[in-house]
Amino acid sequence: MSHLKHLDWPFFDAKHRELATSLEAWCATQLSGHAHDSDVDAECRALVKALGQGGWLNHAVAGEGEAIDTRAICLLRETLARHHGLADFAFAMQGLGSGAISLQGTAAQRERYLPRVARGEALAAFALSEPEAGSDVAAMRCSAVADGDDYVINGEKTWISNGGIADFYVLFARTGEAPGSRGISAFIVDAGLPGFEIAERIEVIAPHPLARLKFSNCRVPKSQMIGAPGEGFKVAMRTLDVFRTSVAAAALGFARRALQEGLRQSRERPMFGATLADLPLTQAKLAEMACSVDSSALLVYRAAWQRDQGQTITREAAMAKLMATEGAQHVIDAAVQLHGGRGVKSGEIVESLYREIRALRIYEGASEVQQLIIGRDLLKNG
Repeated sequence: MSHLKHLDWPFFDAKHRELATSLEAWCATQLSGHAHDSDVDAECRALVKALGQGGWLNHAVAGEGEAIDTRAICLLRETLARHHGLADFAFAMQGLGSGAISLQGTAAQRERYLPRVARGEALAAFALSEPEAGSDVAAMRCSAVADGDDYVINGEKTWISNGGIADFYVLFARTGEAPGSRGISAFIVDAGLPGFEIAERIEVIAPHPLARLKFSNCRVPKSQMIGAPGEGFKVAMRTLDVFRTSVAAAALGFARRALQEGLRQSRERPMFGATLADLPLTQAKLAEMACSVDSSALLVYRAAWQRDQGQTITREAAMAKLMATEGAQHVIDAAVQLHGGRGVKSGEIVESLYREIRALRIYEGASEVQQLIIGRDLLKNG
């Protein structure tokens, strides 16, 4: 299978090749022909449960003393995205939502949350963005004030994936130890606490569970803080460093599927007495698509491999996310064009991919933010 050829690259160990091959077989039976349910919340819960039962969510969390395997996460996201966008979302949010606990949680926190996340029994969410603090995290206004054995949380979060269906949220709030990003702390906030409400469910072009959260004197025990007071920004960045590369991997999966569909359409569609594939313009477009896919794959797995070697990958992760998401947008757009009118028909695979890819250029650091990260790192380190 051509989409598995890159497993021969030296970035991977035997366990990674076995993992990707096994997941491919699972997806073919569990996700094949799986259409989006009208009840996205229920579908997402069902996918999390299936991923947990399949053992795949074990790779989204880290056990005591274990490191998160970035290459495994990327291979899983690439494969899931190629088969089913919401399945990728379900897997990714279990990892991102619990990532701070995996990386820096106490033994009690890890024991309480991570096994349930891995079994697909508890849905996780990552609550960082606010109405006036998206890319600019230092502008955060949501506050947490110490009061006895608790912190009292007030404020809002928005664009929160799994918002409204998550069982717990890793929340970042200003505790005021220092100005800017240095005065933010991280907390685990269980759904259903008094003073915590889902203020709004947000509809987007590719259906996913999203919400705006509101906190009004919501009391959270001090034992629910992740890391030390004022270290929440570091916790958030460590978490995003792991999963930012996996966003690029998901984009790669979408792009691979688009190239696959473009090739199929080109071979099958009659055109001027031959097929679409016989036209030189089509061949040139397919070549561009293939180059974009392979370029993105090299950047994604270079970054994942370097992180698994213990290297800092600030620049490499930003490059992977920037190029893979922007490249996937172009590849998918080209696939839509190759399909002609069918490309914009609701329910077509390429039409679904077109809607799925757009958000990836924004979340977990918009493309413009990735450009700033790369530029600043170049100026600092050459």
